[in-house]
Amino acid sequence: QVQLVESGGGLVQAGGSLRLSCAASGRTFSIYAMGWFRQAPGKEREFVASISWSGGMRAYADSVKGRFTISRDNAKNTVYLQMNSLKPEDTAVYYCGRGGKAGTNEEDFGSWGQGTQVTVSS
Repeated sequence: QVQLVESGGGLVQAGGSLRLSCAASGRTFSIYAMGWFRQAPGKEREFVASISWSGGMRAYADSVKGRFTISRDNAKNTVYLQMNSLKPEDTAVYYCGRGGKAGTNEEDFGSWGQGTQVTVSS
């Protein structure tokens, strides 16, 4: 059973940056796609970004295109989410998930981590 542990969240002012990390246990990290989703209070979990096993395919939600970058280091079993030009509406708990493809639907992923809180103040 894989374990995913997110880190890097925190409180940042609007316009600032954060880099989230998601470390995975196990030896099969490199064969899976990875995705980042987020959930704001009172809202459903929504897609943020995903990346294929090789890193060759990436997908982003329209709301974060040009501001967020997903990347992975298979040697470190870690996927990253670099978040720049943060806005108050980016405030949410961010989760990473493991999946079979770099999709955009929550159903494409499983084995979710516990999440990391990102709060952007105005």
